[in-house]
Amino acid sequence: MEPVVVLTLVAVIVVVFLMASAVRIVPQARRYNIERFGRYRRTLQPGLNLVLPVADRVNTKLDVREQVYSSDPRPVITEDNLVVNIDTVLYYQITDPRSAAYEVADYLQAIDQLTVTTLRNVIGSMDLEETLTSREEINSRLRAVLDDATGKWGIRVNRVEIKAIDPPATIKEAMEKQMRAERDKRAAILHAEGERQAKILTAEGTKQKDILEAQGTQQAMILRADGEAKAVELVFQAVHRNNADPKILAYKYLETLPHLASSDNNTFWVIPGELTEAVRTVTRAFGDQPAEGPPRTAQPEEAATAGAGDTPPEGRIPELGAATAAAHEAEKQAAAAVSDAKAEAVEAAKPPGTPHRGQTSGG
Repeated sequence: MEPVVVLTLVAVIVVVFLMASAVRIVPQARRYNIERFGRYRRTLQPGLNLVLPVADRVNTKLDVREQVYSSDPRPVITEDNLVVNIDTVLYYQITDPRSAAYEVADYLQAIDQLTVTTLRNVIGSMDLEETLTSREEINSRLRAVLDDATGKWGIRVNRVEIKAIDPPATIKEAMEKQMRAERDKRAAILHAEGERQAKILTAEGTKQKDILEAQGTQQAMILRADGEAKAVELVFQAVHRNNADPKILAYKYLETLPHLASSDNNTFWVIPGELTEAVRTVTRAFGDQPAEGPPRTAQPEEAATAGAGDTPPEGRIPELGAATAAAHEAEKQAAAAVSDAKAEAVEAAKPPGTPHRGQTSGG
């Protein structure tokens, strides 16, 4: 009985092993390549799969999710013979597990080497400045080349990004100096623009101030002139309304003469030519005839009256004598004032260093 039990147990173990070998459970987003006696048979999909025990075996297990591969920095020479270190980031996805396993030995190494060679071809046709500012163009050209080459490997390149471009240290220092100079230039330009705008605004403010002050002065002068014109008009109307005779006007004319020399800043003043006539008018106001000039002839009526033996009223002759004396004295003072003023004007008009009136050359 013992050999039979042993054989049974062996048979059970073999059956269990064969059944376990015939069942394959594939996780989600995974693909298994099955070989039968060393030849590709099929690719197992996610879930429960049955295979032929002993004859079928799993060759490769692949992940069909999108993968990220970051390469090491690689030296690349630009068109202007500068060595820059560039590292890239690659996003790819396996679309055909059979091609990825049997068309290329190591698809990651192949992609890395293809990226390096493509970068050298692309960067070699650009200078440093264009390389630093044309990342989008470099990415597009890299993706086009990699997608075309990896298509037969069962791999789709979704994106290629340049992670860093490191120029030499001397180039970095020169670029920093250039950027510093550009910033200083922009700062100087902005400062100059600010000063220019400030000066323009200040000038505009000064202009508006001067215009407003001039307009205010103009309005004040106009109002002052209007007031003086109205005052003169009122005086003129009052004079004509009261019917003032020439004697009063001549007297007022003499009253205004002292105001001509009232200012301390006047070096000389001019006596009008009508002064003598005004004095004569005032004199005639106080007497029957002027102090100077030919005697007035008597009219026929006056001669007749005088011949009749009429006598003047009492007190009229002394009053007329006093008025005539006062008029003569005023005329003499006015003539003396005119003479003194003319002499002072002549003395003031002489050049400096010329002896004045009453001085000798020695004194």
